[in-house]
Amino acid sequence: QVQLVESGGGLVQAGGSLRLACAVSGSVVRGNTMGWYRQAPGKQREWVAELTSVGSANYADSVKGRFTISKDNAKNTVYLQMNSLKPEDTAVDYCNRRWASHWPWGQGTQVTVSS
Repeated sequence: QVQLVESGGGLVQAGGSLRLACAVSGSVVRGNTMGWYRQAPGKQREWVAELTSVGSANYADSVKGRFTISKDNAKNTVYLQMNSLKPEDTAVDYCNRRWASHWPWGQGTQVTVSS
């Protein structure tokens, strides 16, 4: 079974930056469309960004122009560079594959943006 471990979250002031990482067990990042998702307090989990197996990226409108998704196939790791953070970005961030049936969700990493 694929395991997902997110890291890199923390507390940051509005306008600041964070770099999240998602370590994935097994050599599966190369052949899957990978995505980042987030869940804010009291809200449903929402999709944030995706990166296809051939390196094409797409973003939710709410983060477009501020976030960048990338990956290292050799390390089986997916990244999310988060710039110009806003208080509304406060959420637990998760990674998983996109479109295909999800693997079991990891614990996520908490991102808190203060105003």
